[in-house]
Amino acid sequence: MTQLRDSQGSATPRVSKPLGQRLVESGLLTEPQLDLALREQKRDGGFLGQVLVDLGFVTEEDITACLALENDVEMVSVRDLEVSPDLLSLVSYETARTHKLIPLSMNDGELTVVFADALDVVAQDAVERESKRTICVATAPEPHILEAIERNYARSSSINETIEQVLSGDSLDVTAVDEDSPMVRLVDQIFATAIKHKATDIHLQPEERNMRVRLRVDGILREEIVVPKAIQSAVLARVKLMANLDITEKRVPQDGRIRFTFGSGYIDLRVSTLPTNHGESIVMRLLDGGAVQLSLAELGFAPNDLTRIEQAISHPYGMVLVTGPTGSGKTTTLYTALGTIDREARSVFTLEDPIEYTLPMIRQTQVNADIGMDFAAGLRSLLRQDPDVILVGEIRDALTAELATRAAMTGHLVFSTLHTNSAVGVIPRLVDMGIDRFLLPSALVGIVGQRLLRKLCASCKAKVAGTNPLLSGDLADSSDAEDFHWQPVGCDQCNGSGYSGRVAVYEVLLVDASFHDTMLQGGGESKLLELARAGGMTTMLEDGLAKAQQGLTSVAEVLRVLR
Repeated sequence: MTQLRDSQGSATPRVSKPLGQRLVESGLLTEPQLDLALREQKRDGGFLGQVLVDLGFVTEEDITACLALENDVEMVSVRDLEVSPDLLSLVSYETARTHKLIPLSMNDGELTVVFADALDVVAQDAVERESKRTICVATAPEPHILEAIERNYARSSSINETIEQVLSGDSLDVTAVDEDSPMVRLVDQIFATAIKHKATDIHLQPEERNMRVRLRVDGILREEIVVPKAIQSAVLARVKLMANLDITEKRVPQDGRIRFTFGSGYIDLRVSTLPTNHGESIVMRLLDGGAVQLSLAELGFAPNDLTRIEQAISHPYGMVLVTGPTGSGKTTTLYTALGTIDREARSVFTLEDPIEYTLPMIRQTQVNADIGMDFAAGLRSLLRQDPDVILVGEIRDALTAELATRAAMTGHLVFSTLHTNSAVGVIPRLVDMGIDRFLLPSALVGIVGQRLLRKLCASCKAKVAGTNPLLSGDLADSSDAEDFHWQPVGCDQCNGSGYSGRVAVYEVLLVDASFHDTMLQGGGESKLLELARAGGMTTMLEDGLAKAQQGLTSVAEVLRVLR
């Protein structure tokens, strides 16, 4: 917790007011919230700031910003920080980890260092002695600093060196828990590498002579490591053991979950095994276990779409659906929308498979089909819990669709996802699932269609004169073509791909009275699209081309995903 040793914890002389009072004065906290937090602190102990975060009243960033302003220290973001090896060599990993700090930059011989506690003079003295530089102090939330430390420092040998240690050892003990064990370190390094590259999936792919480790980064699979066949079984067994799977069973698929500690937080990995002719294939989906703290504006909605989705989720009841393929960011959009709900005044529940993010002041339930607790059964029970707002992870069957629709018509605001190609495709899909047409106009409030596109690397993207040659015919009509366009180039920052990160494209359909007759009469998608466009909807293709013109992505990437 960042700088929480204040006058309501252990006193710091330079702080003039208690932390809670400063947060109230800054408008981040109300007096009733502070009173409740102080009672919780008195009962359970600990620092007030940690209590406030645990209760969901403020975020780590709120506290850090408040303390930074109070002490005239700059607050910086280190979430995507990449520190040069030269700077890392000035401060050891042990010092960085012990004192919760990371070097940021060098200017005229002065080293800027980001501290979790900007008032920690002991840490500042330690860095000055070790680096032999004068330092400038900045601050950031402690969890962000710890994650940046793990991303940027090489804590031990490289993965290839660890593989050599495993091969030269006398034992491939997959049950070892000592973090210095080569096998334990190898699997941990694979996970850490995936996190560092912001991968969404890890593929352990056995082949005849070796096993390939492939990472899905920005939606594209790329090979990262080749593991010798001699240690393939040990690596797979170690992963299965961490996921609480049966390591002796190799004939049938298994599913499990791993919680991997990273920095001060953790990453959940959803594990799936599948027997193949060269051994078990294992695919792991990385799920950030921390709470979503984005705003709708930060998700990349265009101004018109932002206004429309805010209008949809402001309804007291009705159904708001997000649609798109697997891995298109639907869950992030839903959770961010859920974060805008007044959770103090309204009762909020979720049904999820799995629970991907932890949200304060929300009751979250894990679906378990093996014991009969599927979405339909969970939703039926949940409706007896006096909910105001319900998030159903996915509408997969007719019964869940019917229950969600009727909940939306009986005073509940329902969020969920479907798998369709477009926003307008949701309407005929619900009809195919057995929902009566006459119910849809009353139940549906809004539909968001979305995709994720690779983002042009900010370090190397090129602005090229002339209209993009890919824009012709109807595409030229869909784009405000300029006399220039952006192209990927490739550099060290993006591993030569020309792309780094992803950007979302959206279409937001608001269901109003104009859709009533067409829904009842069974109008097709073309008619529904015509009505949606007349109502002000911008398609994902148009949003993508607009973002390509802004230099966020390329026209080629828009067409790869949306055409």
